[in-house]
Amino acid sequence: MSTTAPVTMDDVRDAAARIAGVAHRTPVVRSRTLDGLVGARVFLKCENLQRVGAFKFRGAYNAISRLSAQQRARGIAAYSSGNHAQAVALAARELGSSAVILMPADTPASKAAAVAGYGAEIVTYDRYTEDRTALGEKLAADRGLALIPPYEHPHVIAGQGTAALELLEEVGELDALVVPVGGGGLIAGCATAATALRPRIRVIGVEPEAGDDTKRSLAAGERVAIEVPRTIADGQAANIPGELTFAINRRLVDGIVLVSDDEIREAMRFAFDRLKLVMEPSGATGLAALLAGRLADRPAAAPPRIGVIVSGGNVDARRFAELLA
Repeated sequence: MSTTAPVTMDDVRDAAARIAGVAHRTPVVRSRTLDGLVGARVFLKCENLQRVGAFKFRGAYNAISRLSAQQRARGIAAYSSGNHAQAVALAARELGSSAVILMPADTPASKAAAVAGYGAEIVTYDRYTEDRTALGEKLAADRGLALIPPYEHPHVIAGQGTAALELLEEVGELDALVVPVGGGGLIAGCATAATALRPRIRVIGVEPEAGDDTKRSLAAGERVAIEVPRTIADGQAANIPGELTFAINRRLVDGIVLVSDDEIREAMRFAFDRLKLVMEPSGATGLAALLAGRLADRPAAAPPRIGVIVSGGNVDARRFAELLA
């Protein structure tokens, strides 16, 4: 890694080379109906169609592929509410390793089942009363495993940035890039790539109203902790930004907007009805911000070109129906 920044454009390009032919180069979807509703030309980068159904496979594979053969033989540990867990489980299997995943006891059943299906061992904890970072570090130390955290890792961040790299390679100039924010790894990687390739681009993060830790932190100029969020966007239920991700995001991210759970539901419904795309709640927050008019101060282009990272689609049929009933 560079000594001048924790993650650089060269790191993102290197990650892109490592995941080529392993991760999907996901499609970019357009909709005239959506463009008309929001007054912009919108480009949806569909990471809901990525392997494991989310962008997380990019960073997990990039990080695990860099471990020594000896460490991969000993195994991998991770903690995650679902998508990173699946990504680590699959990446470990692809690279001939094994994985032990610490998951919240209230993780959606479909995500837990997918992790087990990839061959990983699952250890559960209570996300509202226990510290997953401390538990994960102890688990890794006790078993001699390499800990791959969901966002607080330069190789994970660089891998996530390949989503923005691919988007910009395909669509060219963008006035703004809209990215869901949980722990901050996706937006940190995407902002690194986007601002290097398009210095004038605005990078806007989206959080659920109940999980506004990054918005508060950017306003305060330091990391601010909140109560563990209770939101349908379980993939964005972080209570404090990562130290590494916040260092990147405070430098490169232009702002954070918030969306309500009801606005997330409306975005999921719109994506299903009009775009024929299934988005999990966290994956739909960028679209929700557009549909709710949160980007009213977007650049004065005519019309502006806006990229949106659709971060995931891991929601089972019953949960999807419950959310939209």
